Amino acid sequence: MASLKRSVESDPLAANISNKIYVRSTKSGKVQKIVREVYLRRDIPCSSKLCRECQHQMLIPKDALGKPIPFVLSDSPAGTKVFPQGHYLVPDTNAFLTAMDLFEQESAFYDVIVLQIVLEELRNRSLPLYNRLISLTKSEDKRFYVFFNEFRLETHVPRLEGETVNDRNDRAVRRAVAWYGEHLARIKGKDAPAIVMLSNDRDNLKKAKQEGIHACSLADYVRQLKDGEKLLDMIPETQDRDQIKEKRPGDNLYPEYFSMSKMMTGVKSNLLHQGIFNVSPYNYLEGSIRVPAFPKALLILGRENINRAVDGDLVVVEVLPKDQWKEPSTQVIEEDAITKNENPDAEESDDFVSERERKALQEEVKRTHSKTTEGHAQPTAKVVGVIKRNWRQYVGHIDQSSVSQSAQQGRKQDSVFVIPMDKKIPKIRLRTRQVSELLGKRILVTIDAWDRSSRHPSGHFVRSLGELETKAAETEALLLEYDVQYRPFPKTVLDCLPKEGHDWRVPQSLEDPGWKDRQDLRDLLICSIDPIGCQDIDDALHSRPLPNGNFEVGVHIADVSHFVKPGNAMDAEASIRGTTVYLVDKRIDMLPMLLGTDLCSLKPYVERYAFSVIWEMTSDADIVGSRFTKSVIKSREAFSYEQAQLRVDDSSQQDELTTSIRTLLALSKKLKQKRLDAGALSLSSPEVKVQMESETSDPIDVKTKVHLDTMSLVEEFMLLANTSVARRIYEAFPQTAILRRHGAPPKTNFDELSNQLKVKRGLDLSVESSRALADSLDRCVDEKEPFFNTLVRIMATRCMMSAEYFCSGTQAYPEFRHYGLASEIYTHFTSPIRRYADLMAHRQLAAAIEYEAIHPSTRSRGKLEAVCKNINVRHRNAQLAGRASIAYYVGQALRGKATEEDGFVMKIFSNGFVVLVPRFGIESLIRLRDLAETEPQAEFDAENYVLRVSGSREVRVELFQKVRVTVTDQKDETTGKRGVRMELVKTY
Repeated sequence: MASLKRSVESDPLAANISNKIYVRSTKSGKVQKIVREVYLRRDIPCSSKLCRECQHQMLIPKDALGKPIPFVLSDSPAGTKVFPQGHYLVPDTNAFLTAMDLFEQESAFYDVIVLQIVLEELRNRSLPLYNRLISLTKSEDKRFYVFFNEFRLETHVPRLEGETVNDRNDRAVRRAVAWYGEHLARIKGKDAPAIVMLSNDRDNLKKAKQEGIHACSLADYVRQLKDGEKLLDMIPETQDRDQIKEKRPGDNLYPEYFSMSKMMTGVKSNLLHQGIFNVSPYNYLEGSIRVPAFPKALLILGRENINRAVDGDLVVVEVLPKDQWKEPSTQVIEEDAITKNENPDAEESDDFVSERERKALQEEVKRTHSKTTEGHAQPTAKVVGVIKRNWRQYVGHIDQSSVSQSAQQGRKQDSVFVIPMDKKIPKIRLRTRQVSELLGKRILVTIDAWDRSSRHPSGHFVRSLGELETKAAETEALLLEYDVQYRPFPKTVLDCLPKEGHDWRVPQSLEDPGWKDRQDLRDLLICSIDPIGCQDIDDALHSRPLPNGNFEVGVHIADVSHFVKPGNAMDAEASIRGTTVYLVDKRIDMLPMLLGTDLCSLKPYVERYAFSVIWEMTSDADIVGSRFTKSVIKSREAFSYEQAQLRVDDSSQQDELTTSIRTLLALSKKLKQKRLDAGALSLSSPEVKVQMESETSDPIDVKTKVHLDTMSLVEEFMLLANTSVARRIYEAFPQTAILRRHGAPPKTNFDELSNQLKVKRGLDLSVESSRALADSLDRCVDEKEPFFNTLVRIMATRCMMSAEYFCSGTQAYPEFRHYGLASEIYTHFTSPIRRYADLMAHRQLAAAIEYEAIHPSTRSRGKLEAVCKNINVRHRNAQLAGRASIAYYVGQALRGKATEEDGFVMKIFSNGFVVLVPRFGIESLIRLRDLAETEPQAEFDAENYVLRVSGSREVRVELFQKVRVTVTDQKDETTGKRGVRMELVKTY
């Protein structure tokens, strides 16, 4: 058999061919050898504006429009003390992995050569860091150039026999640095800029210097820069060789993690269990993890058992013996109160569990072993390893009690504690030279490591956001904390907008391509109904009687997919953002404002492209038929909910448009009843609106939202449209339809609430089905207190699973069900201006009705699964950011004021209780120590949810009890956030 291998004699280009050999095992267990040829070339440019050779002789890449892409690296790169002639940087993978924050700084790190081998390795090691680096390569200011060293003949490095992949990659980096130096020296001679390799790998640095290559550690390089002292704070402590200490085995405080192979073997054999670690919001020494093998969450109690796990980490746990099982904590234990005045420089101590922590845990053990709680213990576990860290950048402030006197005056590097805004995150030990400058500031930090020998994780400073409690700093802190993408849209995105800008109009000629296969619905009496001040109008409606006595009803949705094409820069940005985020004082748009508030928005009196869902239905709201069409509409009016309600209620208004709204309202009530009869849940959450002063945008009052019939009108028809579209796109794309499901919650989720209702009110909560739950919630009433039913619904909502987007091919059809809506199938279609999921549904529906061909990205199951994963996170973060914004502005609205309000006890502990005040939609913890100058004695009856406080002020507090509280503002000394403080006035 003739060999396919090329020889130099038969093919002169064979010398430029390199082979990459991979070995993989097949499903049948056989070993398969894969050989890939790599063609090595000499025409890949260096991209330096100093190099005329590359500019004239190389293959210059072109953009999407066919224009040559200009060279990136500056012809006058900045100099440093060591490299006064200017320099280009070539970081290795380790540098990007440990200090990406440095490279994003505006004051330094320009003209950076990103090697292909480094980019690929970074993508395999950390996708978030890879995406951040890709953003830097797209920045015109930073001048980051991706050099394909693996395909350039002079820089390609084959792997040697016995050489590790890591050593080969390091050698490839050094070879690329050497080639750049030789290449530019040949052109510019002694005036050529230095090519400097950045690495924190000591062995790599040593070899580079032996080979005569300019090389620096990150710390050594930063010390050469103008703002070097400040930038040094951004280098992870573990990477600064001056800070590395040799640890002795006896110094370790935490148990060693199991090896990955031992963890995976244990998980497969069900001896160990894997899941997401969650920290209790009321007790930092208590965590939990849900695993399939147990109906209830496993408890993880105490610092040693938590074993350096941080909220959100994917961990592996081992269940403890039954004699160590305990009940969930009934005590509020806050880290700041327990660990206050700790010395950040005395991390390595034998006193692993502090005296205060030990005392708090002993109280828990005593209670667990008492007779009254016997039989209620839950399985407990200990963390034996972390599979994937959920570490991110954290917003916080420096703990004043951890700062030494000398640190506030000098510039030497000192250790301090940073207290994160999120109480679930432990204090972070930070070394900084800027203590005096950063005190009283909101700062951004990141965790670098958590050694077995340290009580707390260590991290590094990223940047300052500004003074605590300033509106700008607190708003940015909130956006960063919930990972909201709030930077201005880049030029590449804005370039995708219509060139006409605000002057764009629907074409007048019906022969225009924009009218292709669109139905002209401009003669219909269409209107929109939205919250006051809404600018991004996604939806509009119409109804009209038909000759046969039925009604035609239409939901018309902004045709965003006409403007946002799959795969372009605007689509990529929207897919990353995932959703528009609504804060009290601003809106962080998913799409540029030109589209969101103008060209796509279904504003009144102007023609707009739409995607319409039109039904024929009977007077009983039974659907006779439905159709979907791209359309052109002209809305007659944009009503607020309040305006529409007034119009419907005014019997003197008998015009055609008002009549059509009344028809929609009547039909919507019948649709809602059908849903409720099918078992849809009517849940609740506290809803308030913060009123702002028009000129200063300062909060002046808080109002409870009033529910109007017109709100239900819009909601019912949006639900109907979403359900109709879900069925149509699933029919067309059974493997790749973008849908939304709401899983039935485990029955154990309701155990606590069910027991509370039984004990305190004699009520039964049935959770056999959504219909059974809905009926039992309807029966949870207190004739003396109308709010009791709402309170129970709020608490029931918190027992639910979160709804999620998914790709239809990943679930069996019964799992499609939306539990809360009692719908077999559901999607989001009606808000494409503000939700990326809806935009994807539009594209799939357009293909389903054969309006246009399906784009590859909208039919690739792998890509769609990745999109769903991202938008689920973004959707959840947007909700949390919105709630946090309301909480912040409620605190600001109450600043300097004190008001008495009624509240309800939602949760009760042995040393405090949580009160919800409906007037402000907020809840707050009232601790025992808040009731008197010295914390009073109290008796906690956990079985009956009663707390009896004795002493100078005797109080009896029960679950669900109505209480009177004084509400004031207070700055939380732990998190630095201003919020609400409640003081108990009396119980009813």
